[in-house]
Amino acid sequence: MKKLTLPLTVQDLTDLHAGDSVLLSGTIYTARDCAHKRLFALLDEHAPLPFDLNNAVIYYAGPCPAPAGKACGSCGPTTSARMNAFAPRLLDAGLGGMIGKGEMSEETERAIVRNKRVYFAAIGGAGAVYGNAIKHCECVAFEDLLSEAVYCMEVENFPLVVAFDSYGNSIYKR
Repeated sequence: MKKLTLPLTVQDLTDLHAGDSVLLSGTIYTARDCAHKRLFALLDEHAPLPFDLNNAVIYYAGPCPAPAGKACGSCGPTTSARMNAFAPRLLDAGLGGMIGKGEMSEETERAIVRNKRVYFAAIGGAGAVYGNAIKHCECVAFEDLLSEAVYCMEVENFPLVVAFDSYGNSIYKR
């Protein structure tokens, strides 16, 4: 199991291979469909984004409200294929990687390889485990979208698997 701290360096990215188990720590951002549409609108307007896209990692998830004493409630991954229309452009604009569930398109895979990035798979149905790994959670954009808003999260030992590496290898095509 590899322990990694965000932001990921070029060396971190090239050392990762499809199937590697990872414990990720550092800052990630959540964004689902609606938030991606708004991010695209900002990009189209050449307006500033609510977070620095360069080397950022986006988690395709919508956090549940935090119970007493916790930073966040359950926070499991959503189906990544729903973000295929958005991922290539964000990767080309500097996004460091994504976290989600399930396969992504060939176009997204080509963008991952072209930009030497990575796609991590989170375990569906393990939202409580992920919620416990979130140490801080704050809405940073599009609050009106509720759980689909953009949240900045500090995570510690967030368990993931490298689903698609910067060399074009995929756990889904083995």
